[in-house]
Amino acid sequence: MCVLYADDYKPTFQRRTPEEYLEYIRQQNRGKLKLYVGAAPGVGKSYKMLYDAREMKKDGMDIVIGLIETHGRKETEEAIADLEKVPLKEIQYKGKVFYELDVEGIIKRAPQVVVVDELAHSNVPGSKNKKRYMDVQELIDAGISVLSAFNIQHLESVHDIVAQITNVKVRERIPDFILQKANEIQLVDATPEVLRKRLIDGKIYKEEKIQQSLQNFFTLNNLGALRELSLREVADDMDEKISQTVIEPIGVKEKILVCVQYSSTAGKLIRRGWRMADRLNAELYVLNVERENIDSLSASKKQTIEDWKELTNQFDARFVLEEAKGRKPADVIIEVAKRLQVTQILLGQSARTRWEEIRKGSIVNEIMRQTKHIDIHIVADQRV
Repeated sequence: MCVLYADDYKPTFQRRTPEEYLEYIRQQNRGKLKLYVGAAPGVGKSYKMLYDAREMKKDGMDIVIGLIETHGRKETEEAIADLEKVPLKEIQYKGKVFYELDVEGIIKRAPQVVVVDELAHSNVPGSKNKKRYMDVQELIDAGISVLSAFNIQHLESVHDIVAQITNVKVRERIPDFILQKANEIQLVDATPEVLRKRLIDGKIYKEEKIQQSLQNFFTLNNLGALRELSLREVADDMDEKISQTVIEPIGVKEKILVCVQYSSTAGKLIRRGWRMADRLNAELYVLNVERENIDSLSASKKQTIEDWKELTNQFDARFVLEEAKGRKPADVIIEVAKRLQVTQILLGQSARTRWEEIRKGSIVNEIMRQTKHIDIHIVADQRV
């Protein structure tokens, strides 16, 4: 079991502005977030989270259950027996009844701490917020501390890595800033052998799903790789939090420019760019060079651009949309790179054939010729 703490204190020798004082007061009035992170279902995140909740109650804290997924597990059901539960909110959708977290009910109840399971969950249409992590943010802003849990495969930036490992594309994901803003992160760990034993014993899924899970997601190789990934991601996040308290020497700030076009690899490129930026503490920009007039774009292209913007915003990056206006895409990329003073450019593998490159020229070669002090990274489609 690994427990990591994020220290809120940052040394400073400058007098705060009035705006900074107001932000400081706002932050002090916010609730805290503790996350329980695991490599896969069944490691014991919910059980550990509920154990801590019961200990908090013993210590006299006002703590309630906002939502917990027991998945029919006896030990989880027993762990919530003596904890107050805020009733779920009933929502009608397409003739069916669904139950979601009652954010307003919890805020009205105003406990010190609330348990909210399955952080990556997508709320049913008609809910106040689109995603459960947004519910959690609202509770924290209301001054209520939250205990929540998720598996590493739901983290946005590792989506492509997880797909490579497991051949499964995870649909429900949470932005990385949730992990970064957590006040405390607890990694709940279990070996692949222990996880497979729990699965066989019926402690993770019902009997009809056991054999399929053993042969697909719960292989020793998959579980081992996901375990390593969870350890690394949590450790990297803690390293970043520690580095933010250290005054760095003045030098050239790394800036990364990711260039995207209408292809299935665009989202993967943005995530790859963010992982590079995160490790280098660099600013991140995402560029789309549009050959057409922006106002005349089709509805599908406009929606794709909105999707890129949403993903870019999740990574606290800046999206840049440039019209080519008769210029070559390479010339636009070079102009933007120089204007933003970027130090690295990330490009997807060219879709041009060798004959097209001979006739029209290579975008990569053109950029390299005109940018002497910028590193160029080419990401192969199968590896993005």
